[in-house]
Amino acid sequence: MERIHFDVAVKTILNQDRRFEADGYHFLREALDHTIKNLRKDELIEHRHVSGPELLEGIVQHALEKFGPMAMAVLDSWGIREGDDIGTMVFNLIDAGAFGKSEEDSPEDFCGVLNLKEALLAPYRPTRPVLAGRSQDEAGIEPPSRGNQPAKSSEL
Repeated sequence: MERIHFDVAVKTILNQDRRFEADGYHFLREALDHTIKNLRKDELIEHRHVSGPELLEGIVQHALEKFGPMAMAVLDSWGIREGDDIGTMVFNLIDAGAFGKSEEDSPEDFCGVLNLKEALLAPYRPTRPVLAGRSQDEAGIEPPSRGNQPAKSSEL
């Protein structure tokens, strides 16, 4: 099958399947380019096939770099909620002629590989106990005692 222009493929897909936004497809393409670039650094191979799990890792890296703590919210706004969604989008692009595939590639390559929400939120979770919901004694942390005095600017 001859490759067609990416924007034409996305328009064709959106005429048939509205589950994912056009911006999500463009982000997927950026993330694929990002993934290939990072793999080439490691392997110095010009044209390398990217597996489903490699692409999912690249999606997470690129989303975190580009959107930070808002990554999951942004992807969710485009309809991307789990790794399976990425697989669906990839195979929509393959069927439309924008991406190629090998004989071994399958949508199942993306199923159950990665909890996308967990991977995007994990870097922003607290790494130490939080005082909220615990007594200060349980947390093992005591706030400075000031009585009714406001905090000094040096304490902020």
